[in-house]
Amino acid sequence: MNVEIRKMLPEDIKDVQHVASKTWKATYAGIIPGEVQENFLTAAYSDENMEYRMNHSLLLVAEIKGKVVGFANFSPVNEKGEVELGAIYIYPENQGAGVGTALLNEGIILLDEVKEIYINVERDNEIGKMFYQAKGFKPIREFDDNFDGHVLKTIRMVLKV
Repeated sequence: MNVEIRKMLPEDIKDVQHVASKTWKATYAGIIPGEVQENFLTAAYSDENMEYRMNHSLLLVAEIKGKVVGFANFSPVNEKGEVELGAIYIYPENQGAGVGTALLNEGIILLDEVKEIYINVERDNEIGKMFYQAKGFKPIREFDDNFDGHVLKTIRMVLKV
């Protein structure tokens, strides 16, 4: 499968919002109540928030045959060489085909000062946990995360680059 990774453009906002919505619903069904998901998606992926993220972080999209099928959002590199991978979402039908790996690898290349990448993954998100473990992320702690009134069991992981 030929995947192209590039920086997100303003005209990609609607596609990224759709990827986020569809992937969240598939990933968190039975883990996070639907209403909590909708509240989060509406706020976090609003047009305004997407524009802010494009201007203040590294937002990459993955395309297959000209169609956006996934995205990743990295924070800027801090003075210690640390980056937060805030999101990496791929349409369920495109998972397992190397899209996530391509997004992660391109982020590492573009963030050339990065030494460590941190991620929070929900404990019951088996697909996400397996992906991050396969890429070399190691769990460093587990904590309860109050997510819009719903408590999530969250695992903090790090990848030494």
